[in-house]
Amino acid sequence: MRKYGLNSFKDLIFRNPAVVDQQDPHVDADDENNERGNWASKREYILSTIGYAVGLGNIWRFPYLAYKNGGGAFLIPYFVMLVVTGIPLFFLESAFGQFCSQGPINVWRAVPLLRGLGVAMVLVTLVVSIYYNVIIGYSLYYMFASFQSPLPWSSCFSWSDSNCSNTPIVANWTQENSTCPQSNMIPVPIQSPSEQYWDRVALQRSSGLDETGPVVWHLALCLLLSSLIVAAALIRGIKSSGKVVYFTATFPYVVILILLIRGATLEGARDGIEFYIGSKSNLTKLTEAQVWKDAATQTFYSLSIGWGGVMTLASYNNFHNNVFKDSFVVTLTNAGTSVLAGFAIFSILGHMAHIYKMPVGEVVKEGFGLAFIAYPDALSKLPISPLWSVLFFFMLLTVGLDSQFAGIEVITTCLHDAFPETFKAKRALLSITTCAILYLLGLPCVTRAGIYWVTLIDQYVATWVLLFLALFEVVGVAYIYGGNRYIKDIEMMIGKKSFAFWLWWRACWFFISPCVIVVILVWSLMTLKPHSYGTVQYPAWGLGLGWCMAIFILFWIPAMALYNFIRAKGSPWKRLKSLCTPAEEWHPYLDIHRGERYSEDRCRQSESNGLKPKVNVNVIASSWL
Repeated sequence: MRKYGLNSFKDLIFRNPAVVDQQDPHVDADDENNERGNWASKREYILSTIGYAVGLGNIWRFPYLAYKNGGGAFLIPYFVMLVVTGIPLFFLESAFGQFCSQGPINVWRAVPLLRGLGVAMVLVTLVVSIYYNVIIGYSLYYMFASFQSPLPWSSCFSWSDSNCSNTPIVANWTQENSTCPQSNMIPVPIQSPSEQYWDRVALQRSSGLDETGPVVWHLALCLLLSSLIVAAALIRGIKSSGKVVYFTATFPYVVILILLIRGATLEGARDGIEFYIGSKSNLTKLTEAQVWKDAATQTFYSLSIGWGGVMTLASYNNFHNNVFKDSFVVTLTNAGTSVLAGFAIFSILGHMAHIYKMPVGEVVKEGFGLAFIAYPDALSKLPISPLWSVLFFFMLLTVGLDSQFAGIEVITTCLHDAFPETFKAKRALLSITTCAILYLLGLPCVTRAGIYWVTLIDQYVATWVLLFLALFEVVGVAYIYGGNRYIKDIEMMIGKKSFAFWLWWRACWFFISPCVIVVILVWSLMTLKPHSYGTVQYPAWGLGLGWCMAIFILFWIPAMALYNFIRAKGSPWKRLKSLCTPAEEWHPYLDIHRGERYSEDRCRQSESNGLKPKVNVNVIASSWL
């Protein structure tokens, strides 16, 4: 890291525009940190972080989980888990990144033993960004397809086969006659037009992962457009993406409210709301452990904890930004968005069930089935259906883009932090190159077997692997780095707080959050089954590849720890102590923020006296007290 001299200190105080321009064209003259840059305003940081946290899972997973786990009763465990795991871990990650103004790899200068954890976070983000870009491409395709009347999936047109029916029933037939026993009758599943459109037109889905087939060119073009949009939005890093999120982070709320108001006026909407969160809520579900596990999992994943994005976005804050208050704003907004989206989704699904004369539970789906089959089918039944369809898929597009912005920023920030002189004036080229590489890596996901690759990556990389990363993170900060030391670091940013103020956060970081993560992790691994896409099973080599991806990501944690251990000097115990001691480069980025605790004079004096910062390997109890 570059050391600040007298001239650079003056430049920092007087905000010399000439010096800023020489350093980085993506740094403004009035930025506090004239090496890395800062958010142009607090609003841009809040909107970017909300956009990152509010993802597709808020739209297509939370409503289904609420319906499945007792409706309104599910909100009790959901908000309990938000308080004991979601907010504490989000606060921990945000403060960690803001304190040192570094990405998810360099922040682990605080605990050199866990440098591999930062690499694992970046790899998860890289892999997830590949398929997330593909999902944005799906949204673009459906949005473009919605500019026609009637909607192409509203009926069984020429692209459908004999199993397509506008009436969702199951037909039975027999080779003999209708008087044969029921055991001799063969069920023939009837697919809705929207389901066949998804499989036969949009995806042109093959029979399995073994049958790759050619690239589906309309999806490849949409994937290219998605990559171009992301690259354009990140052309100046956070300076440009911070302006884009004024629209992309707020527009989804406009659409959700429009769909909610329209849905509430439809016949059958009340039945949908009742199933979602109304009088049919089942409080007895609270006695089932699965409900609490689903609540904790949804809270954890929806806030993107363990991905590195929260740290990255916070690293561009001013040092004295009130990260504590921001954590509450973002996490509560994220939770509220999930609940609000559920009303919009279920009001229209209730109308769909009314038209089909079916229970609401039989039309409810999650994931791709909700976003690209059930909900488009419901929208096709509305008057002026193309308008509602365009709005819905444009909302999915903007929700996906916000998350993709942060994912790309994680990658580029880590590269910039690792090679600041190389990429100082090449941030635009770095963003464009990253988006181009992700586009090429995403091409296998837009072949006829592409949806199998998308779900394979999602099921093996973006699930229990993140639980390992979050567990190492909270243990590393609370137990190795030291809870008391970390609290003092936070107080350098937000001011001194009372012992009572920190009591709850100590309880969460030391006990509650790690225990919840361990329970979910063990449960997830114990109940792990071979993954599939619907009824299509993955071949053995596909499952093996999924495990290889997961192991490759986790491999970096012990591998880098062992590498650094071998490179360290002294006895094994001294080596371990040195890896559990913050590196010399661990401190606030700017000299003016380091104070007495991290001043260079104090560090030099400690080194001359042969002193090292106190290691926390054997002081877990004192860190708690």
